[in-house]
Amino acid sequence: MAVIGLASAVAGFVKIRHLVDKAVIDNAIFRMHYRVTSAILFFSCVIVTANNLIGDPINCIGDGAIDRHVINTYCWITYTFTMPSHMHKPIGSSVAYPGVGPIVPGEEPIYHSYYQWVPFVLFFQGILFYGPHYIWKNYEDSKMRMLTEGLRGPLFHSVNMEERRARQKKVATYITESMHTNNTYSYWYFFCEFMNFVNVIGNIFFVNRFLGGAFLDYGTKVLQFSEMDQENRTDPMIAVFPRVTKCTFHKYGPSGSIQTHDTLCILALNILNEKIYIFLWFWFILLAVVTSVAMLLSAAVILIPNIRESAIRRKYKPLNNANNVPTLIRKTQLGDFLIVYLLGQNVSETVYTEVMEEVIQNLETINSNGPPPSVAPPTAPPGHIEMSNLYPTVEKRTDV
Repeated sequence: MAVIGLASAVAGFVKIRHLVDKAVIDNAIFRMHYRVTSAILFFSCVIVTANNLIGDPINCIGDGAIDRHVINTYCWITYTFTMPSHMHKPIGSSVAYPGVGPIVPGEEPIYHSYYQWVPFVLFFQGILFYGPHYIWKNYEDSKMRMLTEGLRGPLFHSVNMEERRARQKKVATYITESMHTNNTYSYWYFFCEFMNFVNVIGNIFFVNRFLGGAFLDYGTKVLQFSEMDQENRTDPMIAVFPRVTKCTFHKYGPSGSIQTHDTLCILALNILNEKIYIFLWFWFILLAVVTSVAMLLSAAVILIPNIRESAIRRKYKPLNNANNVPTLIRKTQLGDFLIVYLLGQNVSETVYTEVMEEVIQNLETINSNGPPPSVAPPTAPPGHIEMSNLYPTVEKRTDV
């Protein structure tokens, strides 16, 4: 029941119930970082801390001279080790378990102390993947939610046609008045998108360092293992996450001499750790690839106006003039494009087309008659004082 309660807390973090009515302020790959990846890491943290799934995380077998609770505690808070030379020897005839055998003089053991830090590291990684979204959400400051309130989600169907037209007109007026003042908005968005890429690459190397250099090729070794002859193969997951290890305990004997006690320790927790990290290896590789593609697309959007035109055409279907989209792209800057693009992600195709028609009409009016006082471009983007006049009853949410 404790596991279910903790898992429910993670589900509350994801807030699936709010996704239908939530304003979109980023793209699907951006959401893979802070919604999916953070949830995976937090849930993994819950799993490895739920001792009732596997019992005690460590159980050590000694000669009986030391209390079992004492040796378990000592080996858990210090470290256990395996011997590399015993890793590939036959089990049952040469060694009791891969890596477990007599200490070889001059050979450096492989020490395992990471297991006590796994839940903390997973939780820390979850925070790292949420960080770029947190920065972007605070800078974005509900602008897109306020712009599209009443034009998206369940509330859209409860608004009559006259009120919907009035809201669309106000949105078009805001886009026109804030033209050429939204570049900082786009800079922050693309910076946070770049931080997602840096974050996933950095996490791959961070986990590799945490696991002693065994993570970078972890997944490829597991794939190679599945293709090897069953009689002549050693599971690479056992090498990284051994289930049986050794631990040495020293104490004073009755005469004051130092006694050494060699114990065999079962790390049941590594059954979970190996599954979690093999999944994370494949997930991080996939996430790094799709994030790289997203970065290339973002670079194309920044550098190539035709890409921006294609992005708008996917949602905007001009009613009269097919040259409206190129005209719009020529008159907008990168920040204006991002506002227009995100608007299209939040409203229906019909609403989006009608708003864009109104925006283009406003721009044509400005070009032909000059900017009237009510439509004169401001020196700074309209703040929430101006925007709140559109929807004064909207309460700001603090959810994800």
